Amino acid sequence: MDNPQVPASGGQVTCVRHPDRPTALRCVRCDRPACPECLTEASVGFQCVDCVRQGNKGVRRAVTVAGAELNTKPLMVPLLIAVNVLVFVAQNALGKAFNNEFTQYNFMVAHGEWWRMITAGFMHANLMHILFNMYALWVLGRDLEAAFGRVRFLALYFLSLLGGSVAVLVFDSPASGVLGASGAVFGLFGALGATLYRLKLSMRPLLFILALNIALPFLIPSANISLTAHLGGLVVGAVVGAGIVYAPLARRNQIQLATVAGVFVALIVIAYVRSEQILAVIGVLN
Repeated sequence: MDNPQVPASGGQVTCVRHPDRPTALRCVRCDRPACPECLTEASVGFQCVDCVRQGNKGVRRAVTVAGAELNTKPLMVPLLIAVNVLVFVAQNALGKAFNNEFTQYNFMVAHGEWWRMITAGFMHANLMHILFNMYALWVLGRDLEAAFGRVRFLALYFLSLLGGSVAVLVFDSPASGVLGASGAVFGLFGALGATLYRLKLSMRPLLFILALNIALPFLIPSANISLTAHLGGLVVGAVVGAGIVYAPLARRNQIQLATVAGVFVALIVIAYVRSEQILAVIGVLN
């Protein structure tokens, strides 16, 4: 430990971390002299930053049901919204050629243009489309990012997006096309449902909103809403969310990682098998 008294010029006692600063203050824990900048208020008196740091090492930090530290500020949600908005601006600036290059068309995915399954999730058909999805992302995403932590939330978002795209690839026709963040957003619905059920909280408001959104394609058929993408994202989000919040404490990280990796591999395998089927059908037609 440092000498509790560090004489400066003139015999003054100085801060142990700032030898050029005379001080009459001391840490109540180690009794070393410290300047006001190096002291933190404790339950009794003030402690130096070194003692506070040492004390925190033995304290178990409070975490959420998913294992994230409390008071995690949303970062991924505003970043994802910004990316979606920038892509929407590019769509309108560059026009049809840009849209055709990055929208998901099933027969093009089957021909090896797999990136469309991801890029389509950042594109939107019109202003109302992006406003609705970004509002839902903001409302749902902030709480889920705080509960899951940034890395888990990002994994949930992209797997849900991919799940919606794979569902379209599997259940819609080879000529079908889709774009929009709805699959990812519905994945957040699924994960939120798993979290509420795990915490034994009421799911009625969530189920009402979810039912309304599922009914929209039937209520407004002219809107060309992809129910397939919605349901695909919802199922994947629920599975991933359940794997994250139900993972036992003793093996939480391993099971959460296994859930994410397992769902990702399953989606890739399903997409590959379906692509081969589409290519076989196109080959027969030709």
